[in-house]
Amino acid sequence: MARLLQLRRPALDDIERIGHIFHVTYATVDRELPQLLAKHRPQALLMFGLAARTAYVRIETRARNAVTTLWPDADRTRSRKGSIADGADAKMFGPHTAKLLRAARSTGIDARTSRDAGSYLCNYLSWRAIEAVSDTDDLHIASFVHVPLPARDGGANRKDSFRITMENMVDAGEAMLMETLRLTRGAMRNAAHA
Repeated sequence: MARLLQLRRPALDDIERIGHIFHVTYATVDRELPQLLAKHRPQALLMFGLAARTAYVRIETRARNAVTTLWPDADRTRSRKGSIADGADAKMFGPHTAKLLRAARSTGIDARTSRDAGSYLCNYLSWRAIEAVSDTDDLHIASFVHVPLPARDGGANRKDSFRITMENMVDAGEAMLMETLRLTRGAMRNAAHA
């Protein structure tokens, strides 16, 4: 995230990028996401989370209406019910996820779409971000990308040689950031002509 926030590209000159790391609790997401949206009025959200047991980049296509009742969050709060909203189906991020996938793959990284962001905080944040796109005039696009733990030492040892390095992830993140920018500008033009 820090590297993406520091990128210097002409296309980013007039773009304000805000980085934020959520404390891994449901209450934090419910409190801080609305505050961030109100304060910064973003037109796009490109969110990242760690998928330590996955060896590739996962571009999430939906958020399931699921919350784990097995594991507590970082404040030891355990959900009492297994869903986010009563009677609701999964929420889709939208067709832009296919374009983010192409952008990531154009860097040579192993990237795939995913229909399962889990049932923990990444899925919960995804759900709330998709809701915000529907509820907010300013916000046009939300995306969530799961990244693996990077290979150690640039993937030099045999065990890590197939794994993605930090440099690989930064390159793919930049490609997805630039695609998000392109898609957001298109969405804003369409909204202005509607």
